[in-house]
Amino acid sequence: MEEYDLFPGCVIPNRLPYLEDSARKVFDKLGVKTFDAPFNCCPDPVGFNAVHHKSWMVLSARNLTIAENDNRSIASLCNGCTQTLKAVNVELKQSEEERASINAVLAKIGREFKGTISVKHFVQILIEDVGIEKIKEAITTPFTGLKVACHTGCHYARPSHIMQWDDPMEPKCLRELVEATGATAVDYDEEVLCCGAGVGNTEEEPAMQILKQKFDSAIQAGAKCFVVICPACYQQMDNSQRNLKKLFEKEYNIPILYLTELLALAMGYKYDDLNLKLHRARPQTLLERYNAV
Repeated sequence: MEEYDLFPGCVIPNRLPYLEDSARKVFDKLGVKTFDAPFNCCPDPVGFNAVHHKSWMVLSARNLTIAENDNRSIASLCNGCTQTLKAVNVELKQSEEERASINAVLAKIGREFKGTISVKHFVQILIEDVGIEKIKEAITTPFTGLKVACHTGCHYARPSHIMQWDDPMEPKCLRELVEATGATAVDYDEEVLCCGAGVGNTEEEPAMQILKQKFDSAIQAGAKCFVVICPACYQQMDNSQRNLKKLFEKEYNIPILYLTELLALAMGYKYDDLNLKLHRARPQTLLERYNAV
C-alpha cells in the first residue's frame, strides 16, 4: 500500500484536533501509513486565491515540494486543502511557463517543483488503496438500521476537470463508505447543496436558510445524523444549530459526524476514545443504541 505525507490542514489540528485523531486511528486500523511533514497552510482555495493568485500558488507549491522530497504523495483530510493542492499540482505540471515562474520564487528558499507526486482526498485513499471489503472486515460495531445523511461538500469533487474524482453531482464514494459500516445512506433532495459556510462569512441569514433547507430535507428523509468529510462543513453544521433556533424558532439537535469518526466507532472505538463530547450537537444518545458509548 502506498505511503503518504499527511496533510491535516489548518482548521483540523488547530480547532478540531479530535477529527485528526479519529483519522489517525482509522488509518492505523486499516494499515494506511502516514508521515508528518512541515507543511504550511494549503492555502485557502477561495479567499486567498482571489486576493493574490501567485502567492496562493507559491505557498501551495512549497507544500508539494516537501512531499516530493519525501517521495510520498499527499493524503489530505480537508476538501479545501485537497482542491488547492491538487489544482496547483495539475496547473504546474501542465504549464511550463507557470512552472518556471513559480520555481523562480521557490528557488529563493532552495526549492523546486518537479511534479512527481499526487494529491489524494482521504476518501479516495479509503476507496482505492484500502477498498470496501477490507473496511467491512474491520467493522466490529455495525450501525445496522442507522439512517445517515451524507454531505460531501462543494470542493470535494469540483471542478471535476481538476479533481477527476467521484461524480460532483451524484457522489457515490462517501455513501459506499457509510454503508460499509452497516448504516443506510438516505436519499434526500439537498444532498449536493452547499452547507452555507461560504456565504456565512458575509451574510449570516442566507447561510442559515441554506442550512435549514438541507437539515429539513435530510430529517424528512429519516436521517438521524449527518456524515461529512470537510472541516468547514463540519463547523458550519455542528456549530450553527443554535443560530437556526434563534432565527427560525425551531429546535435542531442532529449529530454531525466526520466520516473517520463513524468508521472509528464502527471499528470498536467508543464515545470517550474519540472525544465526541467536544461536538456541539453531541451524539451520545444516538450512539448508546449501538453500544458505542
